[in-house]
Amino acid sequence: MLWLLLLQVWASCLWLGRGEVVNSFASCPQFFYDNTPPDAAMKPQNPAWICQTLNNQRFFATLYDRQKRIPMYSAYKYEPGRFHAIHTWTVEPQLINANLPQDMYTVQALERAYNIPRAQIMQSQAVNTDYEHSGWDRGHLNPNGHHNTSASRNATFTLTNIVPMNATLNRVDWKNYEQQTMANKSINCQTTYVIVGAVPGNSSISNGRVNVPSHIWSGACCKTRNNNVSAWAAIAENDQNKVDELTLGELERRLAQLYGMQNVSLFHSDCPRQ
Repeated sequence: MLWLLLLQVWASCLWLGRGEVVNSFASCPQFFYDNTPPDAAMKPQNPAWICQTLNNQRFFATLYDRQKRIPMYSAYKYEPGRFHAIHTWTVEPQLINANLPQDMYTVQALERAYNIPRAQIMQSQAVNTDYEHSGWDRGHLNPNGHHNTSASRNATFTLTNIVPMNATLNRVDWKNYEQQTMANKSINCQTTYVIVGAVPGNSSISNGRVNVPSHIWSGACCKTRNNNVSAWAAIAENDQNKVDELTLGELERRLAQLYGMQNVSLFHSDCPRQ
């Protein structure tokens, strides 16, 4: 018993965050403009709603596609800052079994603490080895650079927030959009709400386990200091180093086509589409 207790204490030192799998984003609506998440059109066949949490504090929300093993989108408040992040990749125990703890563990810690076979972990989600030697970057939907504390940055390094992204796009034009365009667009905003997503593609990595998105997209909405509402958007094909800036309405129409839906609504109706 003492050995088991020591093992659990040791394993607890390896977790970085907590990711609570919930029934809807009613449990963490604060990451969406006016507490309004995207409509039902933006839901995969086998979804998981995750309130991404670290040290009992929630930092963002993710809609995860269990079947394709990628997030459909992550939603967060844009609060950039300069802090160090711990680049340790974690997985979500509650995607394996709802009775497992909310604490997000590394694969190795989860194996040792709860005697869960790696194959069982891999059934429900992507793991770090899926990306190794794949030729694709581990692309953050919610980037750590959009957060202003070490804890909030660390929380983004969950594989439920990651998609296979073209390396050049991730490191050049998409990075420029994240770092420069977002800063310029939000300069007069009080609080900027962001949703970043991925359109599933027709290819995969790791022997078909993890879908490679065809497109990466981002939408943002904020109330300005003059109490006006501003919105903007962008989309990029995942095989090119080119980001197209759009209005929110243009992005929603483009996503409706890509997802094969009649309509897509990402934000509350107050957010301007033109």
